[in-house]
Amino acid sequence: MRRARRARGAFPLRACVLLLIPPLVLVLQLLALWTRLPRAPRAKSGEHEGPVVYSVISINPVRRFRHRLEEEEQQEEVVRRKEGARAYEDENEIPSKVIPRGLEVQPWVVEKPSFTAELNRIVTYITTPQVNCSRVLSPGHVRSSRPPAVSPRWLLCAEEWLLPAADAQCVAYSFSMDGRDADFLKTVSGLGCEVHRLDPSNSNASGGNPGNSLASNHGDRGAVSQHRMWLHWRASRKHNTRARLGSVSQTLSDVMAALEHHTVDFLYADLLSAEWRVFQNWIEAETLQNIHHLVVTVHFQWAGFEVGGTSEEVLRYWFSLLKGFQASGLRLVHSSAGEGHRVLKQTVTDAHSSYTLSWVNMRH
Repeated sequence: MRRARRARGAFPLRACVLLLIPPLVLVLQLLALWTRLPRAPRAKSGEHEGPVVYSVISINPVRRFRHRLEEEEQQEEVVRRKEGARAYEDENEIPSKVIPRGLEVQPWVVEKPSFTAELNRIVTYITTPQVNCSRVLSPGHVRSSRPPAVSPRWLLCAEEWLLPAADAQCVAYSFSMDGRDADFLKTVSGLGCEVHRLDPSNSNASGGNPGNSLASNHGDRGAVSQHRMWLHWRASRKHNTRARLGSVSQTLSDVMAALEHHTVDFLYADLLSAEWRVFQNWIEAETLQNIHHLVVTVHFQWAGFEVGGTSEEVLRYWFSLLKGFQASGLRLVHSSAGEGHRVLKQTVTDAHSSYTLSWVNMRH
């Protein structure tokens, strides 16, 4: 009886021991694994132990790759928007944003911007000839003469060393929508020039150049080729000049390249208030250096296409462009005032709404 009771009392103790064996084995395994794990190097004596650094390893590489693609697409979109903003500038942006690298911005006349001071400066500049020509070509005439007593609309400096040689190629361009270039065409045709008249109107083109093609008429001295095309101030992004011939608007450098002309002896332009941005392109592209004689009409009634800012800023911008002509080698030969006295929507008695300016390049 007593042995049976001892046996029954020992059974619970043996069961408890058996139940404790698995946890002890698990603890021993964890201790063995802990000793094998790499440990961070301890700081040397006297050094301050820094914070623990954790390296996070992504368990989803596909998600990380998509995130990187999204970031790249966002960056590309920002670049496209910036390029678009440069390619299509707002019409109301101030002149300081549209002045090119090749143009030197002229300082203000006085410390505080003044409409009167800025206007007087530009009017004085464009009405003061810089070259006195003893012989000139008047509108519609092909023989040189002394400057006429009555001031014509434009004049070409006919000093012998400034005119193309009789046996050399002579090239002339005319850009006019008002039809007031007839005398210019007569003069340059009489000089035996290869003449190109560019007009975006829907009139039928003559001279074997239909539509807006830019075929040259080399060898047809005195002939006038008409092209349905117009000057633009924004250069095309394409690099193939031939691919741009289907465009109605092109820069002067593109037109010259398409016609295979390195220089233009005579150029006439009345661009109806688009001249200021075109002048900017000529300066920036250094096209003016390849123009020998230039007749242009400038308009003062309003700021012009894609030109904005205060009246004082616009006047300084105009003056900086005209000074850029001088920096390119051009000198003012003659000035003729047009009708009206409106300047930037203001009535000014001492200035006119437009001026026709005749220039000659003294570097040739």
